[in-house]
Amino acid sequence: MLIGVPKETAPGEKRVATVPDVVEKLVKLGFAVAVESGAGDAANFADETYSAAGATVVPTAADIWTRSDIVFKVRAPSTDEVALLREGGTLISFIWPAQNPELMQQLAARKVTVLAIDALPRQLSRAQKMDALTSMAGISGYRAVIEAANAFGRFFNGQITAAGKIPPAKVFIAGAGVAGLAAIGTAANLGAIVRANDTRAEVADQVVSLGGEFVKVDYEEEGSGGGGYAKVMSEGFQAAQRAMYAQQAKDADIIITTALIPGKPAPKLITAEMVQSMKPGSVIVDMAGEQGGNCELTVPGEAVVRHGVTIIGYTDLVSRLAKQSSTLYATNLLRVTEELCKNKEGRKDGVINVNMEDDAIRGLTVIKEGSVTWPAPPLKLPAPPPKAAAAPAAAPKGHGHGAGEPMSGKSLATVFGIGALAFLLVGLYAPASFLSHFTVFVLACFIGYMVVWNVTPSLHTPLMSVTNAISSIIAIGALVQVAPPLTGGVTDRPNALILGLAVFALALTAVNMFGGFAVTRRMLAMFRK
Repeated sequence: MLIGVPKETAPGEKRVATVPDVVEKLVKLGFAVAVESGAGDAANFADETYSAAGATVVPTAADIWTRSDIVFKVRAPSTDEVALLREGGTLISFIWPAQNPELMQQLAARKVTVLAIDALPRQLSRAQKMDALTSMAGISGYRAVIEAANAFGRFFNGQITAAGKIPPAKVFIAGAGVAGLAAIGTAANLGAIVRANDTRAEVADQVVSLGGEFVKVDYEEEGSGGGGYAKVMSEGFQAAQRAMYAQQAKDADIIITTALIPGKPAPKLITAEMVQSMKPGSVIVDMAGEQGGNCELTVPGEAVVRHGVTIIGYTDLVSRLAKQSSTLYATNLLRVTEELCKNKEGRKDGVINVNMEDDAIRGLTVIKEGSVTWPAPPLKLPAPPPKAAAAPAAAPKGHGHGAGEPMSGKSLATVFGIGALAFLLVGLYAPASFLSHFTVFVLACFIGYMVVWNVTPSLHTPLMSVTNAISSIIAIGALVQVAPPLTGGVTDRPNALILGLAVFALALTAVNMFGGFAVTRRMLAMFRK
C-alpha cells in the first residue's frame, strides 16, 4: 500500500506529517511512501532527505491525493483536498469531528475511512504512544513561555547586579493539563516564580513537582471530565474562580491560559477588567486563541496591546517549532500504523486492517468506508480493584506469642528460670577467667537483641540496625580501653598506641551511628507532605 504525504495548505502551517527517519521505518513495515515536493521545506526537511530515506518525491498534490491508499496529514483537509481524495482510501489526520460536521459529510460522501488522531481514547495506557494531542500540547506549552519571554520587558529570573536588583518575574498559568505543565516546567527553569490553577485537584502535586505553586479556588467541586480533560464547572465554582483570577492578575507579570473543553468554545477566564488591573508591560499568552480565546480581549492569530498589556493569541504555537513537532507527530502516526498492521501471523506486509474490535482503533475511526462511526461507544474500563479486607483485630496481650506479640508471664518466667540455672552451673564449675568473659558475652547478646530487634522499623532499615549494633559493640570496647577498670586500687593506664586506636574507633563509630540516623531522617522526610 502507498502512503502519501501532501504539503500542508493551511495558512502559516509549517509542519509535515512524516519525516525522513520515520519514512525508513514505514518502508520496513512494507509500505511505499510518496511525499509531495517541498512538503518538508518549512520544517527543514529537504526533498533529498526523503529520497535518501526511501520515499518517492512527486511534483504535485494531486498525485498524492489520487494515487495514495493512505494519506497522512496534519491539518484537516480543505474542500478542494477532499474532492481529490481517492474513493475507498484512508485518511489519518486531525479532523475535530465535533467542530467540523460539514467536513464529516464531505468525507463520508467520498466512501473513505477516516482516522481522526484527535479522537484517540486517551484513557487507554497503550494509546499514549499514539497520542498526538499530548505531543503537540507539550510543545505549545513550551513555546508559549518563549513567546512570553520575548514580549516581556525583563529577565524571568531574579538577579542582583552592581547596577541594582532585578526581581524574578511572576507567572500565573491557568490550566495545568499537558500544555500547562510544560509551561510551568519551562517558566520555573527560567527562574520565574510560577503559580498555577486547575479545576482538577489531582494535578496539584504535579504542579509542585515541576517547581510551581498550586493556587486553590476557595470552592469544593471535582473538575475531572475524563480523558485528561476538565469539565464545565458550576456557576458557584466559576464565580469563586473569577475572584481568584482577578487577584492573581493584579500580582502577575505574565499570564498563560490553556483552558479548553472538547467540542465547546474556550471559556472566558480573563476579563477586560482583569487586563486593565495588570501592571503596564505585562503579558498574556492565550493558548486557546483558535477556539476563541480565554481572554475577552484576545485577537486570534495576532499579538495586540490593550491597556499596556501585550495579549498574544497566536494559533500556530506548535508550528513555530516545526521540526520538533513534525518529528513527534510523525512518530505518533507511525505507532498508529503499527497498530493497523497487526495480524495473527505477525507479518509486516504493508497492509492495514481497521479493526473495529480494538478499542484504540475504534476510538480513532470516525468514518469507516463512508459510514460515520463517530462518536465511539464508551470504553469498557476495568472495574476498580476491591478494597482490601480490614486487618483482623490484634489478640489481647498475654494470649499466645505469635509474630510481634510479647511473651506471656509464664513463658517469660520459664525462660529466665532456665537462664538462671545455666548461670548457676557455669558459676559453680567454670574458671574465674572464663566467667568474666562469659558474662560480657551474655550482656553483649542481650544488648544486641534489644538494639536490633526492638528498634521501630519506621526509624531504621534492618541493615542500619545491624550496623549500629556492631558500632555499639565497638564503642563499648573502645570505652573499656580508654577507661580501664581498677586493679588493686590503681588504674591500669593503656599505652599511647592503644589509647589512640581506641579514641579513633570511638570517633568512627560516632560518625557511623549519628550519620545513619541523619540519613534515615532525610529518607523519611521524602515521604512526608
